[in-house]
Amino acid sequence: MKTYQIVGIGNAVVDVISQSDDSFLAHMGIEKGIMQLIERERGEVLYGAMEGRVQTPGGSVANTIAGAGSLGLDAAFIGRVHDDALGHFYANAMNEEGVDFVNPPVTGGELPTSRSMIFVSPDGERSMNTYLGISSELSSADVPDAVAGNAQIMFLEGYLFDKDKGKSAFLEAARDCRKSGGKSGIAISDPFCVERHRADFLQLIEHDLDFVIGNQDEIKSLFETDDLETALAKTSAICPLVICTRSGDGVTVINGETRLDVPVKTVVPVDATGAGDQFAAGFLFGMATERDLETCAKIGNLCAAEVISHIGPRPETNMIALLREAGLL
Repeated sequence: MKTYQIVGIGNAVVDVISQSDDSFLAHMGIEKGIMQLIERERGEVLYGAMEGRVQTPGGSVANTIAGAGSLGLDAAFIGRVHDDALGHFYANAMNEEGVDFVNPPVTGGELPTSRSMIFVSPDGERSMNTYLGISSELSSADVPDAVAGNAQIMFLEGYLFDKDKGKSAFLEAARDCRKSGGKSGIAISDPFCVERHRADFLQLIEHDLDFVIGNQDEIKSLFETDDLETALAKTSAICPLVICTRSGDGVTVINGETRLDVPVKTVVPVDATGAGDQFAAGFLFGMATERDLETCAKIGNLCAAEVISHIGPRPETNMIALLREAGLL
């Protein structure tokens, strides 16, 4: 049975990117610069209206797992795609990036593969229109015991909490992983996600997880406070390892009684998409290869800096060479 260093569970979303000007956005009724969830019919209209489409596999935790794979970890991703053109594109693209996509595309009268139509304006603003499709239907049946039970690190995506069956799949995966000696953790994903499921999130973090990764807004939203220090203290009281990214202010890592504040070099982003996802990839790579927590945070910072230096949410540089250059490998 294959042992994976890292396994992720999350939404398998194809990002479909197209350049468009403000008059096109206005004509199509697209709100500029934000992410909106849309229905299937609207998704088909927008998809059909896109010119010069570029497709890339996306999804927050999927981006993290792809980043970890590019650093050389044995990685797998659990997600749900349909047996359609976009579904095969997604599965093949993950496999080509060195990540085992362990779920075969679903056949039958199911929903189509999830996609996010992203319109990039001349000023670099991204207007995202996401149709969740089949990926949000993930359930325990999609989580192979053999994969979850043989993971050193299991990384879960907060967005899947929006459905009860996603929640159950999470719990089972986390418990299978921990039962066999692995560590399970969560990407909080979004403050609004926390607001919808605060009690369940806190229950999961306290009883079933070994680590939590989030930005300052997400961590504050866990305990409904505007004071980051209060939120960090409360989160670290229920979770052994808390990793909080604070944008230009660096990263705070709290492990029991030990606190580290690791600074970052400020970089002007070309495209900030994926910064948190790739920070997580670097940090978890450090954990999987048994580096100390300060080194984990430095690797995470370097991965985040690389991804914001170009368009798109996944690394485009040889990350291993980059880490060697920085003296982190």
